[in-house]
Amino acid sequence: MKVLVTGADGMLGSNIVKELIAKNHDVSIFVLPNSKKLFPELPLNRYTGNILNLDSIIKSVEGHDAVIHVAALTDVWPSRSEIVRKVNIDGTKNVATATKRAGLKRLVVIGSASSCGYGSIENPGTEETPFVSDKYGLDYVDSKKEAQDYILKEARENNLPALVINPTFMFGAYDSKPGAGKMIKAIYEGKIPAYAPGGRNYIHAKDVAIAAINSLTMGKIGESYITGNQNLTYQEALNLISDTIDGKAPKFKVPSFILKIMGLGSSMIATIFGTIPTISYPMSIISIDEHYFSSKKAIKELQLPQTDIRIAIKECFEWMKENDIC
Repeated sequence: MKVLVTGADGMLGSNIVKELIAKNHDVSIFVLPNSKKLFPELPLNRYTGNILNLDSIIKSVEGHDAVIHVAALTDVWPSRSEIVRKVNIDGTKNVATATKRAGLKRLVVIGSASSCGYGSIENPGTEETPFVSDKYGLDYVDSKKEAQDYILKEARENNLPALVINPTFMFGAYDSKPGAGKMIKAIYEGKIPAYAPGGRNYIHAKDVAIAAINSLTMGKIGESYITGNQNLTYQEALNLISDTIDGKAPKFKVPSFILKIMGLGSSMIATIFGTIPTISYPMSIISIDEHYFSSKKAIKELQLPQTDIRIAIKECFEWMKENDIC
C-alpha cells in the first residue's frame, strides 16, 4: 500500500515510518521544509509543505492509497494558543479535504486520549465516556477534541474513509523534542523532588504505531480507538522508570493544594516574564487527576500490542543517550 505520513519527524511519526517500511509498504512523508532529514538510509518519498496550506497537501496526497495524519502541535503553554488551534483543527480539515478529493481508501487520524473521558483504576475511561477535559482550559486538548469530532462526523455523514487513534502517554525511541522523555531524563538526573497525587495511562509508542498501521485495513470507519496499556499512579510510574534506568525516584508526594499553588505561581511568573513555567496551573490540575483508560476496543479490533512499559522506557532512554539528550 502507498501510504503518506504527515508529521513523520516526531516520535510517533518516526515509529510509524519504521514499522511501515518493515511491513513493506511504499512510504512517503510530509514534513515542514526545515525538518531534519529523516532516516536517510530508508527508501522514503519526501514531500515538504505545511498542513495549513491545502494546495501542498493535495499535491502530496495524490497517488497514494492512504494517509496517516500525525502532524500536530502539542504545546500546552501558553494555555490558549491560536496557532495550536489552527494546526490541530484547520490542518486536520485540510488533510481530510485532500483525502476525499484524491479518493483515498483510508485516512487514519492520530488524536489524543484526552478527547475521551477518563476514569478510575476500577472503572477506566473508554471511547464512550463523556469528554470532561475542557475544564482544564488548554487549547491543545480542546483542539484535538474538536478535530476528532469533525473527522468522525465527516466519516459518518459524508463518506470520509477515516477513523481516529487516541494514544495515551507514550514512551519510545525517536523522542527528540523530548516529550515523555523529559520524565525519564529528570529521573536519570535526579531532578524530580516529589511526585504528584494523580496518575495516567502509558504505552509503548511502537505499539501505537502498529495499531495505526493495522487500522489501514482494520477497525471501523467513523470510530475512535484508545491506544493505551498500563494505568499507573505517578509514584508507580516514576518508580518503574527509576528501576528500569537505575535512576533516582522521588519519595515524597506533593499535596494537591501545594501543587495548585505552585502551578498558579509558576504561570503568573511565566506570563509576566515571557518564560515557560515549570508547571502551569492547568498542568498542576491535570497531575492531580487520575487519567486512566481502557484499550479493550483497540486490542480487539486493531490488534493493539501490549508491550511491557519497561521496554518502552529502556528504548527511549537508550535512544536519548545515543543522541546526547541524556
